[in-house]
Amino acid sequence: MSPSNFPSSDAGDASDAGTAQGLLRPALTLFVTLSLITGLVYPLAVTAVAQFVFPDSANGSLILRDGQAVGSRLIGQSATDPKHFWGRPSATSPITYNAAGSAGSNLGPTNPALIDAVRARIAALRAADPGNQAPVPVDLVTASASGLDPHISRAAAEFQLGRVARARALPEAQVRALLDEHTQGPWLGWLGESRVDVLALNLALDAPSRR
Repeated sequence: MSPSNFPSSDAGDASDAGTAQGLLRPALTLFVTLSLITGLVYPLAVTAVAQFVFPDSANGSLILRDGQAVGSRLIGQSATDPKHFWGRPSATSPITYNAAGSAGSNLGPTNPALIDAVRARIAALRAADPGNQAPVPVDLVTASASGLDPHISRAAAEFQLGRVARARALPEAQVRALLDEHTQGPWLGWLGESRVDVLALNLALDAPSRR
């Protein structure tokens, strides 16, 4: 076969280059377009809708007092003062109720570390209220999976009611009335159980009219 019958390598290279260039342009265009949509337009649109429709939730469900944020309705806070209701323990690190590091303890029910932690929490509750011999509700001595729970069960609040009333020199009926105000029923009326917003309840107790 004569050499002239073979395809020219230069022509093949030029054809490949043209094909590559033809593919590169739409690929880059698609990349830039999707980057703008998913990285800029969509986040801005979602943020704008959230700020317009759900401004409170979009900004962290903050609780304000005198114009200052004192907490969030979504995140618990540590409390050890006998005058306050105590929330559910938190296993987040390096500090408790660390919203940037939501996590549980990942300790199994037979793990000695979990058993020791539960015993220590029971001891602290008993020491804060020596006369209270009622069974300790489980959510007062075990951390949740998130470590951020802002609520406790109604039983856990009732367990602490007498201690808080005595520490504040208030009638138990008055403290129970506040507890009733800050107790939320089961979701949709039947899912779950009643729960108490601990931070909101403690802030109500700390209001100037009740100090």
